[in-house]
Amino acid sequence: MEPQSESRAGCLYLVATPIGNLEDITLRALRILKEVDQIACEDTRHTQKLLSHYNIRKSLVSYHEHNEMTRAPELVVAMEDGARIALVSDAGMPLVSDPGYRLVTLCLRHRVPVVPIPGPSALLAALSASGLPNEEFLFAGFLPARSGERRRALERLRIEDRTVILYEAPHRIEEALSDAREILGDRPACLAREVTKLHEEFRRGSLSELSASLSEKPARGEITLLIAPFPAEERAAQRDTSQSLAERVDELIRQAKLDRKEALKLAAKERGLTKRAAYQALHLDLREPEA
Repeated sequence: MEPQSESRAGCLYLVATPIGNLEDITLRALRILKEVDQIACEDTRHTQKLLSHYNIRKSLVSYHEHNEMTRAPELVVAMEDGARIALVSDAGMPLVSDPGYRLVTLCLRHRVPVVPIPGPSALLAALSASGLPNEEFLFAGFLPARSGERRRALERLRIEDRTVILYEAPHRIEEALSDAREILGDRPACLAREVTKLHEEFRRGSLSELSASLSEKPARGEITLLIAPFPAEERAAQRDTSQSLAERVDELIRQAKLDRKEALKLAAKERGLTKRAAYQALHLDLREPEA
């Protein structure tokens, strides 16, 4: 028997599609794609290749970052009238570094059911084979394209005690690795390329070793970069630093170009302080010395 949410008229299905190998799609996803009234997708030509492979003939409508402001309300109106619509991205789960959040929130606001149809995920596939700690991880999406913004983003990740997972474009990966090595230190890392595709590749080593490998053989295609957590011994050393909290905050503002609130938050995390304790400590550091 099907779950009630799948049989209701007027519904949005978030359908995960293959990230490379077309066989990586669930039977449930194929059934839903056959049964819905319409499929909203990033690139209709790309999605049509998947549908043609499985002999699915369905009405397609484009839904991407450039038209979602107007397309989302149109789709919600259709679902309020009873339409069942599937949202797919070009690869993987919709909304994960892809458009769809606006549509989902609008559906929920109008009480249109939203049903996830899970499946392939580049970040989870890469994590499982990376050889890095996987009990906890932080997915940070794409790093900013501009160097200054990218370095500030990496500075905020510097003391992250979980494996960090990033997506990166092939034409920016060398710069990203260089900035990461300088700001995070030469940590263990993994570069996963073209996961599940014909030329799937995993490069493992330190950030400097990965940079060297790219000099010899550039990486092309879809890239997932995984970086090991902040070393526990370095965290302990930072907590024992003689540098005052106020000095560290000023240093982060000056070097990492963070605003004062961000700098205080990061400095507090470095020293294992709560937000309240950090504000109190900063107040004491800034007090005028007694006469």
